[in-house]
Amino acid sequence: MALSSHARKRQLAANPVAQRYPGLNSLRRTIFTELVARTAEGWQLAVRTGPAPAADAYLIGRVGVFAIVVADPAPDAGTMRAVLRQVDERFAGLSLSGGQRVAASAVTPVVIGTPDSPAGPRNAGPFWSLPFSRLDQLFQRDAVHLTTKQAARIAEALRPLLDGYDWPKVEAPAAKAESFELLTAESVADNQLAAAVARPFDTWMTFLHPDQAALATRNYGGPTRISGPAGTGKTVVALHRLRHAGRRSTGPLLFTTFVRNLPPVSETAFRRLAPEMADRAEFVSLHSWASAFLANRGIHLNISFETSFSLAWKAHSGALQDDGPQYWADEVHRVIKGRGIKTLAEYQRVVRRGRRRRLDNRQRATVWQVYLDYQKNLAERDAHDFDDLLARALEELERQPLEVPYAAVVVDEVQDITLTGLRLLRLIAGDGPNQLLLVGDGQQQVYPGGWRLSDAGIPVQGRGEVLKVNYRNRTGILDFARRIAALNEVDDLDGAAGVALRDAAAVNDGGTAKSWEGTEAELPDALAAAVRDLGVPHGEAALITFSNKDAVKCRKLLESAGVATRPIEQHTGETGDRLYAGTVHKAKGLDFRAVLVVDFTQPELEDPATEQEQRELRNRQRLVAATRARDFLWWGVVRS
Repeated sequence: MALSSHARKRQLAANPVAQRYPGLNSLRRTIFTELVARTAEGWQLAVRTGPAPAADAYLIGRVGVFAIVVADPAPDAGTMRAVLRQVDERFAGLSLSGGQRVAASAVTPVVIGTPDSPAGPRNAGPFWSLPFSRLDQLFQRDAVHLTTKQAARIAEALRPLLDGYDWPKVEAPAAKAESFELLTAESVADNQLAAAVARPFDTWMTFLHPDQAALATRNYGGPTRISGPAGTGKTVVALHRLRHAGRRSTGPLLFTTFVRNLPPVSETAFRRLAPEMADRAEFVSLHSWASAFLANRGIHLNISFETSFSLAWKAHSGALQDDGPQYWADEVHRVIKGRGIKTLAEYQRVVRRGRRRRLDNRQRATVWQVYLDYQKNLAERDAHDFDDLLARALEELERQPLEVPYAAVVVDEVQDITLTGLRLLRLIAGDGPNQLLLVGDGQQQVYPGGWRLSDAGIPVQGRGEVLKVNYRNRTGILDFARRIAALNEVDDLDGAAGVALRDAAAVNDGGTAKSWEGTEAELPDALAAAVRDLGVPHGEAALITFSNKDAVKCRKLLESAGVATRPIEQHTGETGDRLYAGTVHKAKGLDFRAVLVVDFTQPELEDPATEQEQRELRNRQRLVAATRARDFLWWGVVRS
């Protein structure tokens, strides 16, 4: 019976392994034979010949970089710490031509054991445990994010740094053309790889800019803030820091944010970056975390508030300048309840950051009465709102801290979280070294209001970092977005000068931004034509609006034109077969190869200050919408 291609490669590898590494036990001989066989498929392999403790091998290929320990039973904690120290030392400052830095946090430590005695569960420590029977998971096709040339360049740069390592290699045997088995050098050429995996390479999993690489592993004595304009890789750094923190602890990890649909996207990315920590890291919105936390304490809140507020506002609308109930709902949710204000006197003293309309004490007293009536209406219905959810979780956590504290907490898109939410996060994470990381950009704030971190009791002085290089958007997109006047309405009090998008450095040339303006009657044809001109699969594109009503309207137009859509909140980071559509609030933190934005013009509000505030808020939302696009942006303005 003819041997398969891979069986022939194992056969070729057996003799070199026996000759070069005599005295191996059966497990190590079998595993090293398998790994050496992979060098015939374009993988780079370094095998330790020097003294332990150190990684038994380094494996470098299209799926990434692995530090491998062969052990049965599992190595002790001291051995694994020594391996991780070696990884950090070897990869510290490892850079390639063009300024690409191979991050130490990009290296996956793997412990390989026997099929019957796996080296512990995946969440037992900062390493990925694999029984030999599941070794193929190291070579998964859907995890590819490097080219063969990039892997070879990493190996070449690593060679002089790995004293006591041998670099075995076998040549692929001549064979007849056969079906695709793995994404290897012999089966798919580099220039065909992007098409084979149907997405661009996620090189961030291995390569970081020197500034990013430094932040990924830097030691901080307390809470830390990373800010920077859109597209500068803040979330990428956050995920690498989460992995770095996980390697230095055994406790659970938390990644949270304000919007509900962003954590699954980041979780998908983290599972690919750090499979060894997939079961330790929790990715969840802050409100979902609070709900689960309270439920675990036997506390359940009925979230239902729209009717309660509508009744409260109607009772006092005549005494307030009427620009509609939404402004006053924002005042209650983002200022009064969002800041945890308990008395009218406190409300009358508070600086309403980000709110342009000036309210005298009489007007504030009226708003306070709206708030009181709203609270009464909620109580009568045994109902609560999302602010109550965070406030109740804060009270419960103050009463009784977490039984198992988190080793590290990452907060993404922090600019949209209320002060009550920030106070809750401080209690969840604590003030210890490297325990709390806040990531955000005030220019991308899409909800009203503002704050200072000091109001939440979170000190970050001396621990604030700013990223300045945009990696996401091509220059054609950036040039369009830079013309949007988006103001920063949050203040971290760090003292460092912030960087606006217009000042960010660009590294990706090309890109196209097209504009269209017309009436609502002309929109269907224009939108259908824009979709036809996308030039990318629909699953890699999105349509963004600024309200739920407009999103529903545009989805219906697309469906009528034969374009299948999917709500943008269902996006999990994987490409689909339908065009995503939804509001800018749901698009936060996401990016697509192509984006269509439909901007319905709004009538001016009666109060000039309110109009200014709404215009500033809309401009920040516009900036977020524009910078979701990597390669192509179509911006349609619909005149009223």
